[in-house]
Amino acid sequence: MMPSRSRIAAVAVLSLRVGYGAGLLLAPGRLARRWLGPTAADPPVQVALRGLGAREVAVHGLAIAAALRGAPVRPLIGVSIAGDLSDIAATAAGRRGLPGGSTPATLAVAGGSALISAAVALAVDR
Repeated sequence: MMPSRSRIAAVAVLSLRVGYGAGLLLAPGRLARRWLGPTAADPPVQVALRGLGAREVAVHGLAIAAALRGAPVRPLIGVSIAGDLSDIAATAAGRRGLPGGSTPATLAVAGGSALISAAVALAVDR
């Protein structure tokens, strides 16, 4: 059976998140340099970035598998949105130690991701 258009769109969005996570796993300093400044190259910071990358790959990889099997996807998208919101909260809490522009950039990227994910959740599993 062919997946619905909403599931195909969900897989496309989720695949971008897996790609982002893989990038954080493989090259955390390079990917986060503009976001975190020179501290992105510090090994302790890279540990956290790789953890974020692993979360992205795991949650969104599971969501892709669910979408392709015809299983419910909304619960996993809810986890994704919760992760985005926690990224915003963590960035806001640590904003004093971050380079200028990091907090609004995180709000834009993570907030945008949460909104796109919410739109996908509304369209899928109807």
